[in-house]
Amino acid sequence: MTTPALRNPVFCAVDTSDVGKATALAAKLADCVGGLKLGLEFFSAHGPEGVQQVHKASELPLFLDLKFHDIPNTVAGAVRSAAAQVKPFMMTLMASGGRTMMAAAAKAATDIAHELIVPRPLLLGVTVLTSMDAGDLLEIGVSGAVSDQVRKLAELAKTSGLDGVVCSPLEAEMLRRDLGPGFKLVTPGVRPTWAEANDQKRVMTPAEAVAVGADYLVVGRPITGADDPAAAAQRLALELAPLQAAT
Repeated sequence: MTTPALRNPVFCAVDTSDVGKATALAAKLADCVGGLKLGLEFFSAHGPEGVQQVHKASELPLFLDLKFHDIPNTVAGAVRSAAAQVKPFMMTLMASGGRTMMAAAAKAATDIAHELIVPRPLLLGVTVLTSMDAGDLLEIGVSGAVSDQVRKLAELAKTSGLDGVVCSPLEAEMLRRDLGPGFKLVTPGVRPTWAEANDQKRVMTPAEAVAVGADYLVVGRPITGADDPAAAAQRLALELAPLQAAT
């Protein structure tokens, strides 16, 4: 089965553990964004059942952002379970887990999609979190520029069979050039000019991110923190429309 076409490239980050708030937000955004991102905070509180409840409120594609990082067999099992129960559009694992772990996850995703006759979820390797800069990397023993580490991990993710990576928009142009047009680039750290950067250190506007090669954009607080989340999401969509029309 083919992966579904999206209304636009924006995935709203639903960063809450409150299932009622998440469900209400999903319903409001059903006609405004391309998909929803649910992460560890929500999944730890409500599990697959909570994710399914939010999905039913909007029927939007799901980005399940759990950042799996463990031994290969465990991560492969986690991918199989999540793909079978939630059927996400895409999901994440840490590229720093290495080639064997990522290859096992890719095989598990393909196997479960064939078994259930459902679209295979896109598997994304997380490179360097957008809340980290060179100083943060140095504290955990990684020297050199952030871009060098992102490039190494992205190349490893591609050769390990993943479909794309999560990266800062500041690295998107470099990775698009290095890894070609078919490799998916998902960029958090996206902030419209009318929103605050908050704790993101490597940011770009949505239009800028798409222009340099991002396929999907993760946007949280500019939408979820707005007085009218649907209006904020629609404003983003209008800003991106000329770029979408040009592709």
